[in-house]
Amino acid sequence: MSIISIRNLTKIYDGSSVEVTAVNGVNLDFEKGEFAAIVGPSGSGKTTLLNMLGGLDRPTSGEVIIDGQNIWDLSSSKLTEFRLNKIGFVFQSYNLIPVLTAGENTEFIMHLQGKSREERNKRTKELLDEVGIGDRIKSRPNKLSGGQQQRVAVARALASKPTFILADEPTANLDSKSTENLLDIMEKLNKEENVTFIFSTHDARVVNKARRVITLVDGQVDTDVTK
Repeated sequence: MSIISIRNLTKIYDGSSVEVTAVNGVNLDFEKGEFAAIVGPSGSGKTTLLNMLGGLDRPTSGEVIIDGQNIWDLSSSKLTEFRLNKIGFVFQSYNLIPVLTAGENTEFIMHLQGKSREERNKRTKELLDEVGIGDRIKSRPNKLSGGQQQRVAVARALASKPTFILADEPTANLDSKSTENLLDIMEKLNKEENVTFIFSTHDARVVNKARRVITLVDGQVDTDVTK
């Protein structure tokens, strides 16, 4: 059974003089444990699709069904709670809280979930060790390289034990070595822990690692290939 089903998903933006259809009637399903990349030229609708899938941008029409729940039937507060418990996010710009350490950034979502201090500390240490920066647990973001900050972001995304992780251009600000290391970590987590990753990307290195590649053109699925 699919953990995610997208049905007839459409997003139309009202411009000052013209409507823009960013996503146009998309239908997709994702299974547990997928490592999938959504690709396409700029303006093809990749980020808009990811934002609707993550409950960040309301569709004009259509459904996003996650674990049997159409998330756009939820109230605003229930949707926030759903995102907190079901969806992990990794962004291009890291989005770490600058005044918090790597450990505090990682455990922040667990704090919002009401997890005990003991559970937060244990899982934070495990996750930062797993992404290879356990020795930087007390470092703030400005003391970390871009690659290290993105590893913290991956650990933070995993902290809540989400149904899946959405990664929007996660390698865009990284050099080649950092990108290679980050993708190796994500692939390892995907294979060993069956963590589902869905990427939006222009990066050929991400596409090469992905086991499924969905190409969007003008807001519609052009090709959907499983390797």
